[in-house]
Amino acid sequence: MRIVIVGAGEVGTSIAESLASDHDVVIIEIDSERVEQLKYDLDVMTLSGDGTSLSVLQSAEVESADLFIASTDDDRTNLVACETAKTAADPFTIARTKSVEYLRTWELTERAFGVDFMVCSDLLSAENIVRVVGLPSAVDVDPFAAGLVQMAEFEIKDGSPVAGQTVAEADRFESLTFAGVFRGEELILVQGDTVIEAGDRAVVIGSPESVQAFASDIAPTATPGAADEIVIIGGSEIGYQTARLLEERSLSPRIIERDHERARHLAEELPNTLVMEHDATDAEFLSREHVDEADIVVAALDSDERNLLVSVLAKRLGTDRVVAVVDNGEYVTIFEEIGIDVAINPRQVTAEEITRFTHGGVAENISVLEGDQAEVLELELTDASELINRPISEVVADLDVNVVFGAVTRNRELITPRGDTELCAGDHIVVFVESPAVERITTMA
Repeated sequence: MRIVIVGAGEVGTSIAESLASDHDVVIIEIDSERVEQLKYDLDVMTLSGDGTSLSVLQSAEVESADLFIASTDDDRTNLVACETAKTAADPFTIARTKSVEYLRTWELTERAFGVDFMVCSDLLSAENIVRVVGLPSAVDVDPFAAGLVQMAEFEIKDGSPVAGQTVAEADRFESLTFAGVFRGEELILVQGDTVIEAGDRAVVIGSPESVQAFASDIAPTATPGAADEIVIIGGSEIGYQTARLLEERSLSPRIIERDHERARHLAEELPNTLVMEHDATDAEFLSREHVDEADIVVAALDSDERNLLVSVLAKRLGTDRVVAVVDNGEYVTIFEEIGIDVAINPRQVTAEEITRFTHGGVAENISVLEGDQAEVLELELTDASELINRPISEVVADLDVNVVFGAVTRNRELITPRGDTELCAGDHIVVFVESPAVERITTMA
């Protein structure tokens, strides 16, 4: 597949890195110094220029592109680039945007702005936050198979009931599959005798009910209910969208926002959210408002440095769980190393959403884990698939890649995969696979 990417920031570079080995990738970047750096860092063609310019796109041979991705940090640049690409040729166009307004306009026809698919980073980030909020100890949660299947990654803490148990001992939940464990820098595709250790990050796949039961078992804190305290620090667009989605789940969060006009706007738009106008870096205010008693604090300010500060303040006050928005991907490790429970990077979330379009049109959904060490894929099996009419045990034995079958859905019903489960055309399978083997499994589906 020939892919043209406009913008070589965090999002564009992440996409290019994941595609370079299997596709013909061209990057257009206006910063000439960045272009020179990419020549050495990535095995892709680079072009210095304005991605909204017809002549630049023609130099990149956009007329032969299958996929065109506009991923700069400027919404309007991305929309104009897609429209220009459609003028010159007919690639499938994907635009990254922060504005939910642009997304709502596009959704009216799904053809506006010359965009075939629009990815809204602020809304995606809010959706990720809300999914994580719903599961104690989860550091990542993604739905698959139209919500019939859920993938979740959990940090196994000291004192957890499953710490020290084998996978066979811990696997006492219906419709749940242990897919893998991240231990430090190591990825382990688990077997029944694999011992789960404190500090591990365990990936499970199964029905939402089973994943919820596992979450409740490994963590002493109950899943948030209607009466639980959720505090959102920062009335940014991500903070607003998070509160709105929580309200849809009958939760009543609190938002702390220091700007008067923004606070008033939030209060008008969020009827079931208590908006407090104050500087959230004021430790005395946080203590006075009993933020230490909150079950979850979400740091959603517009600055990574201020998010780091309020996250540390919340932890020092005694908040059980802190989720922080981290715009710079290089800071994610810093947040995690100082004890922040979950760090959500909108750029990585966006790159992941865009990347799912690149697996030969086969992948229905994708989740990228732990710095692209592994992926969870949803694949629909065709009549020509090499996997159908065979039991899973035989398929796994014949595969030359490490893969775990996490779930199978057939006619909108969930089937927990076992060795003797026979796969059929039309099945949706959710598999956990090491990233280098993704192309191999997708070509077989």
